[in-house]
Order: sequence, then C-alpha cells, then structure tokens
Amino acid sequence: MTTPQEQNLPFDVFSKACPSRGTLEHVTGRWGSLTLGALYEGSFRFNELRRRVDGVSEKMLSQTLQALERDGLVHRDAQPTNPPRVDYELTPLGREVAGRLLALIHCVEGRMDDVLDARHRYDQARASSAPGL
Repeated sequence: MTTPQEQNLPFDVFSKACPSRGTLEHVTGRWGSLTLGALYEGSFRFNELRRRVDGVSEKMLSQTLQALERDGLVHRDAQPTNPPRVDYELTPLGREVAGRLLALIHCVEGRMDDVLDARHRYDQARASSAPGL
C-alpha cells in the first residue's frame, strides 16, 4: 500500500495536523452528510432544507451550512429582497462530494436488513453471555 507522500499527494487525512480532517468531519458528520445529500436534490431555502433534514435544529443547520460554505461545498445566495431570500445549493465540488456520499448512503440503506440482523445477533450473543443472567 502506498502512502499519500509516495503518491505525491500534499494532504494526509491520517495526520492530525492535516486540514483535510476538518473537511472530512464536516462532510461525514450527521448533519453535514444529510445536508449535502439533501442539497444534491437541488437548491433549498433555509426552512425548506430544515424540513428536508428532519430533526436538525436551526442552530445546527446554520453551523453546518457555514462550515460547508467555508469549505467550498455549498453556495449561499442572498438576494436583496424584502424579506431577504437566501438559497443554498451545492458548488461543483460539493456536488462531486455529495455524489460520492450518496453512493455510501444508498449502500447503507440498501443493506439495512443485513445491519439489523447483525445487530440482533450481536445483542442476543451479549445477552446470553452476560454474567448473572
């Protein structure tokens, strides 16, 4: 297996000082991944996006969008209307990242029966081997 340095890559997510770690956290965190997945469907206003990403608080969505915008994955379009209109959409980089993320999401969704079976077997094995039962 080759290291990032051997491949002549300037970044190594496995290095604690690498700035790619922060972006990876923004992308793969619960709200980041769901927000990117939702925005892959198209442009959303803030409250539309909040309804689409069920369970996210206004504060968390705002923080998530700011982080994704800072990383260049989301574009915020504020229009000077009254009341102001703000739309969020993916940048080309965000679209590429979200597409790859959605492949993982679809894989997990498609294999949930296997995951649920594995959880059941795990829980049964732990329950039967617990001391004092």
